[in-house]
Amino acid sequence: MSLDGFSLNPLINELNDKLAGGRIDKICQPNKQDIYLYIRQPGQTYILYLSINPQNPMANITEFQPDNPPEPPVFCMVLRKQLEGGRIASISQYGLDRMILIDIDTLGPKSLIITKTLIAELMGKYSNLILMQDGTIIEAFRRVGENSNRVRTVLPGQNYEVPPIQDKINILTTYTNSFIERLKTYQEATLYQAIIASGLGFGPITAKEIIFLAGFSNDLLIKDMDEMDFSSLTNIIDELKIMYQEKNFSPTLVLDKKRKIKAMAPFALHIFNEKDFTLKTYADINALLEDSKNYTNSYYNLPEKDFYRKTIHNEINRLTKKEKILTEELAKAQKAEKYKIKADNLMTYQYQFKDHQDKEISVANIYDENYAPITIALDTKLTLIQNMQAYYKKYDKLKRSTQMLEIQIKRCQKDREYALTIETAIDACTTIADIEDIKAEMIKAGFLPPENKKKASIAPSKPFKFALPNGMFLFVGKNNYQNDKLTFKTAHSDDIWLHTKDIPGSHVIIDTKGDEVDEDTLFLAAQIAGYFSKARGSSKIPVDYVECRYLKKPSGAKPGFVIFTNNKTLYVTPDEDEIMPIINKDLNKK
Repeated sequence: MSLDGFSLNPLINELNDKLAGGRIDKICQPNKQDIYLYIRQPGQTYILYLSINPQNPMANITEFQPDNPPEPPVFCMVLRKQLEGGRIASISQYGLDRMILIDIDTLGPKSLIITKTLIAELMGKYSNLILMQDGTIIEAFRRVGENSNRVRTVLPGQNYEVPPIQDKINILTTYTNSFIERLKTYQEATLYQAIIASGLGFGPITAKEIIFLAGFSNDLLIKDMDEMDFSSLTNIIDELKIMYQEKNFSPTLVLDKKRKIKAMAPFALHIFNEKDFTLKTYADINALLEDSKNYTNSYYNLPEKDFYRKTIHNEINRLTKKEKILTEELAKAQKAEKYKIKADNLMTYQYQFKDHQDKEISVANIYDENYAPITIALDTKLTLIQNMQAYYKKYDKLKRSTQMLEIQIKRCQKDREYALTIETAIDACTTIADIEDIKAEMIKAGFLPPENKKKASIAPSKPFKFALPNGMFLFVGKNNYQNDKLTFKTAHSDDIWLHTKDIPGSHVIIDTKGDEVDEDTLFLAAQIAGYFSKARGSSKIPVDYVECRYLKKPSGAKPGFVIFTNNKTLYVTPDEDEIMPIINKDLNKK
């Protein structure tokens, strides 16, 4: 969810208060859309997270430390060369727009101070990070040429131009009456449309909240409003301005019943009722944004996952279509018996007919207890014996193909089931090493072509490790390789293994240390197993559990596949309020 200008305003003030004067010690770019600046202040180091994710562009101070790729991307290397060692001079907002300007003082030749500006344009699919000096672009996260955008290009060496901005009013620096007069020029528009068109920094949520507090509906037409209506609207806007002047904010995050983010703002949101939505408040907007990542998985936002997810999804679709075609062919092949019946009848009655005369004959079926008539089509170019041989040949061919088709269908089903486990594992990836495991598994399975290029070594991936309330540890595999290692090498015979029943998911291990596991812990672990499965978001998810001593891996089985006995089944509906505080504290995360 994109932040509007009104949400960015208090955030930028918070960032400036904490980061101005700090020295940039380190810069990381873990993927194709995120940058992390490590900024040292006396006694503390802050991590500034900047993301140009089109669905969720963001900036905030975070505690999360990402894994780094073995080789830094070009933009990261430029930032390191230009900015590391520099000091944050100021962080400001461009007007009330979705633009953050980070001025950084660096040391130039002869110890001269050179100020460079890192600009974060957080504008949905047009989001970008641009480094400039004295109005000239040094480098951009996303270069934009004339072929991509005729209005504005973003290339090194060019003069920086701000994104096209419509003639809108900043209500924080302008008299409210001027804004009201601008609204009145949109006579045929609704109040909601007029506010969006007239006011700088207004997103849908801010506009709807103002309209609600003023006592109007979003679809009220401007031409139907009188002076008293505009007076009511003026009062609400003035209250908003006072809140910003006094910095008296109440950051609010709104979740729907499925725990998905519905809205966020630096102020209370009265347009959402507490019956249908969960409203969470925070000490500051930065804390809101940091917590929001728990509901969007932004902590583990690896753009590479999209490629592998799409690839495996296409493979699953291919296997599904292949299975359908094979099943249809099998249905035809299973009708082979009718050709043998016709051939046998031809053998019996061949002496009653002459060659090359009839296109079809009707005889009493020797296999029918009532000798019901059967019609047999004939090729007049062939003799009766040759027609009979043709039917036998067709029967033999279909009979052989039936066996082959059954084998192919089973193989196709197994491949599809295996691909589904990889699809589920992709969602659990949190590090570059996890992604590399997925890639290796997909290459080995034939879902991706082999790579010739030798890559730099990456530290081995690790499963999730969570601390349970009873003091035990819970391990969750992120992919099939980890599942195998966790279940058959890490776990002990008296540990408890959990997995969703007949549903792709992670192997989950309760490290019992030989102690008994109470029912609450078992139920909590089952909820986490349900969460890390294809059934996430469902209710009454069946989860098998069994001691690890009863697990076996068949010879030649694909990664992640096990068989077991002595299992029991729990039915759980994962309660995210209960499990997310545990899941968000991965002890194997840096």
